[in-house]
Amino acid sequence: MDVQTNLFIVFGVIIILFLIIDLGFFNRKSHKIEFKPALIQSLVWIGISIMFAFLIFVYMGREMAAQFMSAYVTEKMLSVDNLFVIMLIFSYFKLEEKYHHRVLFWGILGAIIFRGIFISAGAYIIHQFYWVLYIFGAILLYTGIKLLRDKKEEHIDFNKNKIIKTARKLLPFTTNHHNGKFFFKEHGKFCFTSLFLIMLLVEGTDIIFAIDSIPAVFAISQNFFIVFTSNIFAIMGLRALFFLIESVLHRFHHLQKGLAFILLFIGLKMLSGIFGLHISSLISFGIIMLALSMSIVLSILFPKKI
Repeated sequence: MDVQTNLFIVFGVIIILFLIIDLGFFNRKSHKIEFKPALIQSLVWIGISIMFAFLIFVYMGREMAAQFMSAYVTEKMLSVDNLFVIMLIFSYFKLEEKYHHRVLFWGILGAIIFRGIFISAGAYIIHQFYWVLYIFGAILLYTGIKLLRDKKEEHIDFNKNKIIKTARKLLPFTTNHHNGKFFFKEHGKFCFTSLFLIMLLVEGTDIIFAIDSIPAVFAISQNFFIVFTSNIFAIMGLRALFFLIESVLHRFHHLQKGLAFILLFIGLKMLSGIFGLHISSLISFGIIMLALSMSIVLSILFPKKI
């Protein structure tokens, strides 16, 4: 087996072990995740991701490691916007905090499956039609400009969402409290609960965000291994990040502008290939980290007026 295959095996073992330990031991019962455990989990996932990047550096070289970290940080930043929408969903449906973990766990498990499908399809399309990358670049420019102009909407009627409407038409739902279950038998028939509906909405949200994030990562690297592992490591730490920053996310109001700049930069970098220009992965990583750092520092120095 080659080095990349061995690293893929290491990656698979890490992800599977975490899923088993997380659901089978630490979170068998529904409970609220406190700040300290969330901080520890978030730091652990960041640490694991950095160690994996180090393995890539040792066995695959500096260029691949830089691509991995650039893709990882970009996906992590995109996840922050995803978290904001998830918080709105939980708030809208008045979901008890002790059930947040359960929805996020299964939502992220579904996200791993869908990301695998989307990334595989994207890698195949790029391999067959390289010029598709220029379309990705244009999409990122459009998304970046849109992010600069848009303001977050904090009052959304999720009952008008197409996912909600379709699910209610096709599936039988109970009006009884879910008690932490996605479905149960009622009057001899299987019925789905509001918790299942919330999970569908969270899953649908991730799929929508993947339309932006996957082109962004492919613009950084066209290596399937780099794209897939960086993407999954970023979303695996998403749940811990949710519990860590749900009370302070609004304070980092310049993150959206930092993300917009990153998307614009990556889009321009991809389109510059038309003119034969090339920006190294190390320079790209430095610019991405600078944008992230500046958006955090500016948010702290110039807090949002309430």
